[in-house]
Amino acid sequence: MRTIDFNCDLGEAFGDDAAILPYISSASIACGFHAGSPETMRRTVALCIAHGVAIGAHPSHADRENFGRVAHPITAEDAYALTLYQIGALDGFVRAAGARLHHVKPHGALYNQAARDRGLADAIARAVRDHDAALVLYGLSGSALTTAGERLGLQVAHEAFAERRYEADATLTPRAHADASIKDLPTAAAQVARMLEAGRVVARTGESVPLRADSICLHGDRPDAAAFARGLRDTIEIAGFAIRTMERRA
Repeated sequence: MRTIDFNCDLGEAFGDDAAILPYISSASIACGFHAGSPETMRRTVALCIAHGVAIGAHPSHADRENFGRVAHPITAEDAYALTLYQIGALDGFVRAAGARLHHVKPHGALYNQAARDRGLADAIARAVRDHDAALVLYGLSGSALTTAGERLGLQVAHEAFAERRYEADATLTPRAHADASIKDLPTAAAQVARMLEAGRVVARTGESVPLRADSICLHGDRPDAAAFARGLRDTIEIAGFAIRTMERRA
């Protein structure tokens, strides 16, 4: 049977993480810069371990006011330090709980900036490698970030989004657009089914765009995230895929 990773961003103090965890295989946990806290990180790590869900760090700009979703100018050196610091913070909780960090996935604006900017992408990939070269780097499918990870020899997950709209160049529709997010489960499920069955997504402007999907992402901060997680899991399994996290290197 074909397999696919199904991941969700957690530990952001929105919704009920415990209700989402039974349906996913990987979680990216906020590291305190855009959301979360030391206690939230500790508690979310414990929940992931209890549900057998792979744990990832979700580093971001230091911007709680905007939930890390506003782009800020940042040098490659600062991006490296910002990323390494947050990976280390979460990994402390993971190691203390007797588990192993699985992946790193930048959050929000940092994620989208790194998808376009080779310098930032290289810096983030270097931070991941320097912390632990066996970590999986999650990045927007076909982006500068996944290319940077592959160039450094990291295992990379090309990520596709269940409930975000796409542009014709396979980038995510900016959140400034009113239709940047898909609001209903049937539409999101149809998008995921198309990604899995055809390897394509329909852009906001109507084009059919090829898209590699190693992992499907659901945003955990939406109020209906648990219902989406359950419905999307059904969609993935009906398409003939087993939900499994990507195995990290030893």
